[in-house]
Amino acid sequence: MRLLTEIALIIGLVIAVFIIARLSRLVLKRIRAVKVTRIYDDRHWDYDNILSQYNPYYKSLDDTVRDRFLRRVLNFMEDKDFEYIDLEKEERMPLLISAAAVQLTFGLEHYLLDYFKTIYLLKENYRFGLYNMPFEGHVSEDGIYLSWSNFIREFSDYSDGQNVGLHEMAHALVYVNFTVEEGKDDTFHDKFRDFSKTARPIFERMQAGETTLLDPYAATNYQEFWAVSIETFFEKSHAFKRQLPELYDSLCVLLNQDPLTPRKVIDPELLEESISNKLIVNL
Repeated sequence: MRLLTEIALIIGLVIAVFIIARLSRLVLKRIRAVKVTRIYDDRHWDYDNILSQYNPYYKSLDDTVRDRFLRRVLNFMEDKDFEYIDLEKEERMPLLISAAAVQLTFGLEHYLLDYFKTIYLLKENYRFGLYNMPFEGHVSEDGIYLSWSNFIREFSDYSDGQNVGLHEMAHALVYVNFTVEEGKDDTFHDKFRDFSKTARPIFERMQAGETTLLDPYAATNYQEFWAVSIETFFEKSHAFKRQLPELYDSLCVLLNQDPLTPRKVIDPELLEESISNKLIVNL
């Protein structure tokens, strides 16, 4: 009898801990939602101008979805800690980096890349671990790392297929969905297998020496093929669709968006979201 009582007590404690944790997350989401709404009301036009100046994807958005994009950016920005290494913080930095993440995930339900709590900004190329070559960015279990000089330069030249912001966010998205699954998007996760049915043969041909529109770095390994495909998908959309139509279409399905359309997102149900505080909590 005593044993049953102890077991019941343990089960009760576990349930209580779960409920408290759940309530804590909901409270934090609500607090963030209120803060995001306040920031949006105060700085909407300032941030709209910055994004229009530096992010070609945002500038090309239909007016009907710009609001949704900006609110997601603010929510992402408030969810992360930004650490600046040998670099003075500028107001545009967290905004533009958050916009790169939202650009990639604009058609997905879960877009916060929840596992990653910290994004590190470094001034220029940097050394990492035992590697001899300089890094523009990387993703590891402790965060997302980006060199600011490369980030801003590569968004300024939005036609060369080189974009470290999108590249590293692509790595982060796969990490979240297949390594830790914290912040996993079930639809993305399930559709990735179908994407790979199209992508892997192209990757294998590139490894065998075939030249494609994709940067040769894509042949390094399948992870890099994925990230380079994302850069090309957004920066060379017309050429990508023309030269690698099956791969382009598979990315459209996987990400639920087509960069060549003004509204971007394909599934209209995701565009019917309210802009209320309740929505921001549930996003």
